Amino acid sequence: MTEEARTATRRSGSRIGAAPPRAPRPPLERAAPLRERVYDAIAEMIITQELQPGEHLVENELAVHLGVSRQPVREALQRLQTEGWVDLRPAHGAFVHVPTDSEADELLAVRTLLESESARLAAKHATPEQVEQLRALQAVGEKAVAADDQEAMVAANADLHAHVVAMSGNGVLAAMIASVDRRVRWYYTPIARSRGKDAWDEHAEIIAVIEQGNARRAATLMRQHTERTRDAHHERRELPDDEA
Repeated sequence: MTEEARTATRRSGSRIGAAPPRAPRPPLERAAPLRERVYDAIAEMIITQELQPGEHLVENELAVHLGVSRQPVREALQRLQTEGWVDLRPAHGAFVHVPTDSEADELLAVRTLLESESARLAAKHATPEQVEQLRALQAVGEKAVAADDQEAMVAANADLHAHVVAMSGNGVLAAMIASVDRRVRWYYTPIARSRGKDAWDEHAEIIAVIEQGNARRAATLMRQHTERTRDAHHERRELPDDEA
C-alpha cells in the first residue's frame, strides 16, 4: 500500500481487514409500561388471594377493575399463564392456577437451600447498620402480628428475608431467590396467621446469631425456620376445606 493509500485509510477511520459497515437494524421495541403494570397488578391480586385459586378470570371485569382496555389484560394473562400463575382453558377462559402439593413442596425446598446459605453469608458479612435495619423490619412484623394484619405480615416477612439476602453480598444467590420470591409470598399468604408469632420469634433468633457472626448457627436456624413454613403449608393442605 502506498503512503497516499495509508493516509486515506487513516482519514476515513477504516482498518485493513475490517468488516463492512453493518446495515441499520430496526429500532428496538420500546417497553410497554402499561402491560407491565397490569401484569404486576393481577399477580399481586393472586398473591394476596384477592383472586382465589381456581377463580375464573374475566377479561372485561379485570379491565374495568384496573381501569384499562382489554388488550393489556389479555397480554398479561398470557404471560401469567406462561409463568404458571394462570391456566388458560380452550373454550372456557382463564382461571387462577391451583398450586399442587408437589409444586409447593419443590419450590419451598429450593427456598430452604437458598435462604440457609444467604443467612450463613449474612452472618459473615453483617455490619451494625444492616443488623439495625433487620431489627427495624422485625419490629414492623411484630406490629403486624399484634394487629392480626395478614397482608402486612406477608409484606414484612418478605422484606426481612430480602434484607438477609442483600446482606449476603452474593448477587447470583440474590437473583435466584428473587426469581421465586413472588411464588413464596403466594404460598406463605394462607399460613401467615397460623405461623404468626412463632415465625417472628424465629426471626428474632436468626437476627441475634447474625449479629454475633455465627454463620453456621445462622444457616441452621434459617433452615429450620423455612422448613417449619413448609410443614405449615403441608398441614394446611391436609385440612378439610371448611377448616383451611
